[in-house]
Amino acid sequence: MLRKTLLKARSKFIRKQFTMSKFKSEFLHTLSERGFIHQTSDDTGLDTLLQKETVTAYIGFDPTAPSLHAGSLIQIMMLHWLQKSGHRAVSLMGGGTGMVGDPSFKEESRQLMTVETIESNIASIKKVFSSYLTYGEGSTDALMVNNADWLLGINYLEFLRDVGRHFSVNRMLSFDSVKTRLDREQSLSFLEFNYMILQAYDYVELARRYDCQIQMGGSDQWGNIVNGIDLGHRMGTKQLFALTSPLLTTSSGAKMGKSATGAIWLNPDMLSAYDFWQYWRNTEDADVGRFLRLYTTLPMDEIARLSALGGSELNDVKKILATEVTAMLHGRAASEQAAETARKVFEEGALDGNLPTVSLDARELEAGIGLLALFVKAGLAASNGEARRHVQGGAVRINDQPVSDDKRVIGTADLTADQVIKVSLGKKKHVLVKAG
Repeated sequence: MLRKTLLKARSKFIRKQFTMSKFKSEFLHTLSERGFIHQTSDDTGLDTLLQKETVTAYIGFDPTAPSLHAGSLIQIMMLHWLQKSGHRAVSLMGGGTGMVGDPSFKEESRQLMTVETIESNIASIKKVFSSYLTYGEGSTDALMVNNADWLLGINYLEFLRDVGRHFSVNRMLSFDSVKTRLDREQSLSFLEFNYMILQAYDYVELARRYDCQIQMGGSDQWGNIVNGIDLGHRMGTKQLFALTSPLLTTSSGAKMGKSATGAIWLNPDMLSAYDFWQYWRNTEDADVGRFLRLYTTLPMDEIARLSALGGSELNDVKKILATEVTAMLHGRAASEQAAETARKVFEEGALDGNLPTVSLDARELEAGIGLLALFVKAGLAASNGEARRHVQGGAVRINDQPVSDDKRVIGTADLTADQVIKVSLGKKKHVLVKAG
C-alpha cells in the first residue's frame, strides 16, 4: 500500500514537472515539456509568432551516408511536432553543402563525395521522412527541398560581392566549431571555412522562396544558424529565429545513434525493424523517461505514469518504448512483430524465423566457414579480432550452445531441422544463417 502511495505521489510530481512551460504556443509548449529545447534566439518573439500565424521552419540534413541514424531522430521529431502543431515543416537536403562538408567540431576534414554519391544518398535518405511527416501541397504539408537547387548555380564573384561582404573573418574565427579545430592545431581548409557562409545563405534563400522564419538543429549548429539570422537581417528578410535541441548522449556517456556493432541506421534496408527495436529495448534505466518524451508521441500523463515505475516493471516500460519508437519508423505491424520475435527468443527460448537473417552460398557452408569469419559476415563483429575476443569472453553461442574454440569451423552439420544456424552474441544478439 505504501509503495502504491509513493508511486502515485511521484507520478503527480513528474506530471507537474513535465507540464511546466513558460510558452503559450502549442509547438514551443510541446517541445519544452518534452525536453527538446536547448536555446532560442528570442523566446518571446518566437512564441508570439507561432501563436498568430502558420510558420514555416526547417532543419538541414547532410547526405554523408545512404541513411540517417538514430542520432538524427531528435531533429526529425521536432519537425514532426511542428507539423502536428499546425505549422509547415521543411526537410532540407544538403545536396550543395554536402559537396563541401560541415566542419563543426570535427577533428579533421570530411572526405569529399562525388555528385553521384551525394544524389544516391539523398534518394536513400528521403525514404525515412514520410514515416514522420505528411508531404503535399497544403498550407501545413511538409516540403522536401535540396539546397543544390540554388547553390550549384552560384556565380562566385557575384556571391562574394553580394553575400561574402557581410561576413567578418574575425567573427567567424570566434565560433566554437572553428575555434576548436584551430586550438587543436588541426587543419581547417578554405573549402570548409566557406561552409558556414553557404549554410547562412541557405536560410536567406529559404526565407525568400518558402517564407521560412525558423531554423532548427542541434546545439552544435547554433553559430551557423545565428550567422543565417544576421545575414538575413543584412539582406532584407523578415525577422528570422533560431531554435536548437540539446546534443544527446546516453546516461553512460555513449553517443546517441551508435551501438557496439555500429550505427543504428533508420533505413530498413540497412537495419532491420528487429535490431532497431532491440536498440531501444536495451535503453539504460536512467534514460527511459527522457526517451519516452523525446522519441514517442505518447501523452505526457501516460509518460509520467510509466516513468514512475521501477524494478521489474521497468523492463515492460522499455518494451513499450521500443515498440512505440519502432512503430513510428517501421509501422505498427513490423514493430509488434519485432516485439513478438523478442518475446519468443528471450522468454520461450524459441527459434523465430523473423530474427535477422544472413544467407551464405551453399558451397561455402558445405566447405565450412571459420567461426570468426561467420561472426563478421553475420554483422556481430567488425573484425576477426573482435570476434575472437567475444569467444574468449564466453559470449559466443552456436545453436544456443557455448563455443570456446575460436578455430572452430561451421558447416552443414550445424544446420538445425529448420535448415538454419542460430549464431548468438551474448543473450540479446541473434542472427540466423541460411544456405542461399
